[in-house]
Amino acid sequence: MSITEIAAIIALVVIVVAGIATLLFLRKRRTERLRSKFGSAEYAHAVKEGGSRRHAEAGLEKRTERVESFHVRPLVPGDRARFEDSWRRIQGRFVDGPAIAVAEADQLLGDVMSTRGYPVSDFEQRAADISVDHPLVMENYRTAHEIALRQTKGKGPASTEDLRQAMIHYRTLFEELVSKP
Repeated sequence: MSITEIAAIIALVVIVVAGIATLLFLRKRRTERLRSKFGSAEYAHAVKEGGSRRHAEAGLEKRTERVESFHVRPLVPGDRARFEDSWRRIQGRFVDGPAIAVAEADQLLGDVMSTRGYPVSDFEQRAADISVDHPLVMENYRTAHEIALRQTKGKGPASTEDLRQAMIHYRTLFEELVSKP
């Protein structure tokens, strides 16, 4: 082999190694960006549901693109006051009817989301959409919704403590959704 051929091989190896290093760096940066945007819990949920990190990250990026196409808007003061009043009434009814209050809280959150411009189709799609803008409360929202479903679908009654926890979880998301921008 001539020196020119050896130099060409070395140059090719350097280019391949640099390409692999760049690819690994970009993947790591993508993972860090998505984990930072969605939070560790929501990122882990996406990986679990997606089956692999690559599928999960593609799904998270699709979520972001989907939500960016919506016309999500802050609540006008009149809507905000109406929803806050509804929330206070629901919380007040919790003592006498915790299961009914939890179901009403779930419905109220759907109404708030709809008014803000989020589509409110099935729960999983709604949770995915909300996770783009409010990722830190998604684990709580899923937990509260699971408790509400367990209570309403007859999958075993939820304890009063479970229902109380559901209300606390719902309140966290409610406060984020109705807060002033």
